[in-house]
Amino acid sequence: MSMPPPPAGNLRGAVDLSSLVNRPAPGAPGAAGGPAAPGASAAPAGVVPALVLEGNDANFTQFIELSNSVPVIVDLKAEWAEQSKELTAVLTSVVTSYAGRLVLVGVDVEANPQLAQAFQAQSVPTVAALVGGRPVSLFQGNYPEQEVRAVVEQVLQLAAQNGVTGTVTVEGADAEATSAEPVEEPLPPHHAEAYEAISQGDYATAITEYQTAIAQNPRDALAVAGLAQVKLLQRLQDKSLDEIRTAASENPDDLDAQLLVADLDLSGGHIDDAFDRLLSLFPKQDQAGKDLIRTRILELFEVVGVEDARVAAARRRLAGLLY
Repeated sequence: MSMPPPPAGNLRGAVDLSSLVNRPAPGAPGAAGGPAAPGASAAPAGVVPALVLEGNDANFTQFIELSNSVPVIVDLKAEWAEQSKELTAVLTSVVTSYAGRLVLVGVDVEANPQLAQAFQAQSVPTVAALVGGRPVSLFQGNYPEQEVRAVVEQVLQLAAQNGVTGTVTVEGADAEATSAEPVEEPLPPHHAEAYEAISQGDYATAITEYQTAIAQNPRDALAVAGLAQVKLLQRLQDKSLDEIRTAASENPDDLDAQLLVADLDLSGGHIDDAFDRLLSLFPKQDQAGKDLIRTRILELFEVVGVEDARVAAARRRLAGLLY
């Protein structure tokens, strides 16, 4: 799913990390279990043990300081959550492809409740960024690599606007290989226009761009998925969680209200809940209602990813209801 980009132009401190910034770090550089901090005496400035590190309540001050040089992507996760494992693999791939322009820090929310609370991690996975010592909320849930990469690009743009443009190298790695700029294929024109529109919150234009891409190539699977994702964003735009859930609770027979709750559940990573809501509603509807639910759930399949096991299970259940 396409996710809201970080705020452009300034750093809105969506999370208060002052308690971490202003206290001494018991897990300071060299402490057992903690990575060596950039700038520590053990290594020259700009050198890190790896581009993917583990953070905790004790050593996190290091990463706040590091974010004055390069953006730090924070992966709030849990070992038991399969979605967390999948997203961590995607984040690792994306961050390492930028060859030192970013660092990824994983945080186990169960082992580090202070950080979980500071980043307001109400579910896992939750992803945030640190830029210039300030936090930026990014997204919750599991998303395809292309969508994650689009958000990372926005983080880099935000960092550049705030003067955070450094590059780190990995200790012991070949300097030339580490500092090389990543080579990326440019997005197709209509995809690029869609991403630009999404970054500005202009979902109507993004929808038009994806529809044009599909018209030109009906087999453009990324455009099909992108269109479904942006439609979801547009439906949820300017609506609060409480507003959506209250309307659905007070109007259990209002199909539009129930569809919107399913959108909300899926956007928050509660994918099985979203599918179950729609499929449970399906038998109770007239033909028009069934058609509406079928269209919506097929769109949501694209948002999650048609190869996802949860999609396969929901698709089998839908087929049983249809035939």
